[in-house]
Amino acid sequence: MKLRTLLSTCLLLGSVIAPPLTSAAEPVLRFAILGDAEPKPKAEFPGLAAAVGHVNHLTDTHDLDFVIGVGDIAHKGTELQYEAVTPVLQRLTLPFYPIMGNEEHSSTVERYMEYAQRWNEGKVEIPGPSYVMEFEQLALVMASPDEGRDFHDEGVAWVKQQVQQLHPKPVLLVVHGAPAGTFPENPDKGIHHPGFADVSTQPNLVAMISGDLHMDLERSEHSKQIDGVHHLHIPALERTKIPDEDQHVPMFRVLTVMDDNQVIVDTYQVGIVEPLARHDYRFSLDREAQ
Repeated sequence: MKLRTLLSTCLLLGSVIAPPLTSAAEPVLRFAILGDAEPKPKAEFPGLAAAVGHVNHLTDTHDLDFVIGVGDIAHKGTELQYEAVTPVLQRLTLPFYPIMGNEEHSSTVERYMEYAQRWNEGKVEIPGPSYVMEFEQLALVMASPDEGRDFHDEGVAWVKQQVQQLHPKPVLLVVHGAPAGTFPENPDKGIHHPGFADVSTQPNLVAMISGDLHMDLERSEHSKQIDGVHHLHIPALERTKIPDEDQHVPMFRVLTVMDDNQVIVDTYQVGIVEPLARHDYRFSLDREAQ
């Protein structure tokens, strides 16, 4: 697998089915995405630990390249939670590329960065709270919020600049919270900065990947296309909040990029070997003209 990676410091119940994959299509990049953990009240991570074991198994059987996290790992950013989750994340056999969430911003960026490096000892160095991962067919812009789950002017400018500099390469943007209103299950929660709308209109922005809402995938519209951009919700591993807290099933998602520019989104229930076909979602790296 020939992949060129550049790290630069400084950020569906209704499925859209892409054209069928040709028999000649081959995967060129595959990675897992873990959602919010932030357990409460106790610093215990059974869902995350089980997901780590599941991802390690997929690494052996499906040739995964790395794992990303969408933020909110340590509840309120306490040292107790960071210490408890660190040995769990260190069990990942692949590099773990996280961003911050609002929970990490309850403490300091410095504390988050200290533990982000510890999670990856002997694997990779995380260059900062926001960074870019560039590959031959696409790039991931990993954008930590500046405060809570939102961005300041400087943060929005940085994200927009990265996407523009990568043009015409397709970009997947990883943020903690989606733009407010993206998911009507909780329309008030998310990114409110008005300048972020300019990010969404960049012609090479293909998808936004977010967590934050803790939505039950069985009872929400978790993957959708809005104005040419695909929005993928990553479910929380430790607790579900939407539409209620009565039912929680830990899940995570895996993205596979094919050499014909198709992207397959698989959803795994922790502990079940095969992905859940009812949550299949596919899209193309070629953004449709609006």
